[in-house]
Amino acid sequence: MNDTTEQNRTNRMNWAKLTVLAAAMAAVSACSDDDNNDDMSMDSDELMSGTFVRANNGPDNAGSVDTIDKEGMLQSSFVTGANEGVAFDKSGTLYQAGDSDTSLLRMSCNFTDRQNGESFTTQRDRELSGANTGLMNPKGIAVADQAGLVLVANFGASDVRVFGSSVGGDVSPLATLTLVVPAWDLAYDEEDDRLFLALTDGTIAVYDGFVANGMTGLSADRVITPSDADGTPLSVNAHGIAYDADGDRLVVSDVGDAQVADDGQIFVIDDASSASGNVSVARVIAGPDTMLGNPVDIVLSGAELRIAEKSNDAILIYKDIFSGDSGNITPDATISTSKPESLAEVMSPMMISDVSETTDPQTVMGLAASSNPAEAGPTSGQISQYDAMLGMGASFDTGLGLESVTYLADGDAVATFDNESGGGLVFINRAAWSRDGDMISESRDRMIMGASTGLSAPKGLDVDSRSGHVFVAEFAEAAPAVHVFSACASGDVAPVFSMTTSDNARPWDVDYDAASDSAYVSLTDGTVAVFENVSDAMMTGRMMNMETRRITPTMGGAPMPAPTNLHGIDFDPASGALLVTDVGDAASASDGKIYVIPSAASADGMSEVSVAIAGSATMLGNPVDITFDGSSAYVAEKSNSLILRYDNLLSSTGGDLPATASMDLPSAESVSLVPHYQTDETAE
Repeated sequence: MNDTTEQNRTNRMNWAKLTVLAAAMAAVSACSDDDNNDDMSMDSDELMSGTFVRANNGPDNAGSVDTIDKEGMLQSSFVTGANEGVAFDKSGTLYQAGDSDTSLLRMSCNFTDRQNGESFTTQRDRELSGANTGLMNPKGIAVADQAGLVLVANFGASDVRVFGSSVGGDVSPLATLTLVVPAWDLAYDEEDDRLFLALTDGTIAVYDGFVANGMTGLSADRVITPSDADGTPLSVNAHGIAYDADGDRLVVSDVGDAQVADDGQIFVIDDASSASGNVSVARVIAGPDTMLGNPVDIVLSGAELRIAEKSNDAILIYKDIFSGDSGNITPDATISTSKPESLAEVMSPMMISDVSETTDPQTVMGLAASSNPAEAGPTSGQISQYDAMLGMGASFDTGLGLESVTYLADGDAVATFDNESGGGLVFINRAAWSRDGDMISESRDRMIMGASTGLSAPKGLDVDSRSGHVFVAEFAEAAPAVHVFSACASGDVAPVFSMTTSDNARPWDVDYDAASDSAYVSLTDGTVAVFENVSDAMMTGRMMNMETRRITPTMGGAPMPAPTNLHGIDFDPASGALLVTDVGDAASASDGKIYVIPSAASADGMSEVSVAIAGSATMLGNPVDITFDGSSAYVAEKSNSLILRYDNLLSSTGGDLPATASMDLPSAESVSLVPHYQTDETAE
């Protein structure tokens, strides 16, 4: 190490004195220049801007992940309790492998929003571990976002394990790819469905059509051996690997002898998608000036390469790894740091409106609905998907007493259920577009249920993908509430937050508006409770046992005639209107209503409706749920077993108005819009 300042030496001594990880984290927080740019051999302005996470794996810092800027300056630290490879998905969840005590995979939602000094907790995060997982010294990981998969280089078992990105607990892998030689790291090109494995014999195994071919029982389509111009192999012990899809190039690090601190190498391989055999590398960097000893991981930002150099305690940076001569090339920048194990670039999560906040029907794929008949039938527990014209599409069988369903922005379905064993939440991996005809699988999906959850009769729900929260209306008479869970949690976990009304009224549905940080809750006493500044209360730990406002729908200045029994609710952020359904007498199949309450963001007390739909032509009896796409409203009409569509509802004159379109669905229980996948074209 080239410690050039007294501060560096002091920080090193401080690290050595720390005996527990918590103390190490406190020291890091208090001493923000533990990682500094004093060793940089170039102007920092020449570096690409960016934020990175660094997984540490030294005697005093293993189990911590640091967020650093382009110069290596510490921004925050998070105790994951894991020590190996790190990766992000597009929603901002951090995935990390660990093998210090127990072999595991940990997932921490909304990582960029976590506070400095926070730690992994099962209330907000989740873990994949146990005998069924087959994890043995997992190292590098990769996330296939659209497919909803996590690929793990399972070093100790000499295989690659594939799990659904939504899973948690002690579950079996979805697929296992057995290897003759262990892989340390892997890179997956999802667009072309191609997997590259960095093997510890120095070769690169390539699997074309990896997911399409079943992800198991495969022999590599090609093996690449980095070689010189004469065909002589150069590689010994490949570790880090990164793929540049735009240029079809691989960058691979080689640690050589792990006990030697000066025999590391970096290779650049052109035409990676077709390369095979002994391939003459486009560039090789090696020698004493490189500081390459054990380059255990690498990350590409365009052409800029960052290297986790473990044996020499540094992050090494090459400004343009694809250009220049081969040889003993000094890094463009060197950042001192203790025992870095893995690196990943922090990408801003795609900011896509959740389906309950949709204001443009062009941003959704269609409609989903659940069915909940009193006696089990063909549609029991089924999530059915339709196009906007109510034409049948896909279906998914949960096998549960399904209540309401909605979707996270990443395409995972989230649903409430109420079985004899209790109520809960189920997360269904990528149900929006890839699970037609499928059923619940512990290798892809997960549940939140148990005594700690407070869920016994959950009904409506809403999600906020940006903050990683799920809002659930718990209808139980003994303990009515709106419970908020982490979208990353699994198993028998307590909610991170709860809201109750001043009079303990029973909620049926909830819609959270992220822009105003307000939760709108439909109550079966015929009113709407509004809770404002919800996230502030969550962050400060302030209990919300009283609503901020209470809205009572009125017509002609008078409350709606009894019985009133509000169920479905949807706040439209574009118009500020609130759409609610009223089932009236649950035993009647003809007294249902739909109300539109304008200016709901400020409404309080007696609030005149602008639209009221009711009467025999409407077919409204028990309209238990409603969703709005900015143009059309869709209603789950349970007593008459219908899905109803009302076009241009906000400008409607109301009255005894028949639906624009309808279709049969036995005991329709809930409706939800289905999101497009997270792409730049659909991002808002």
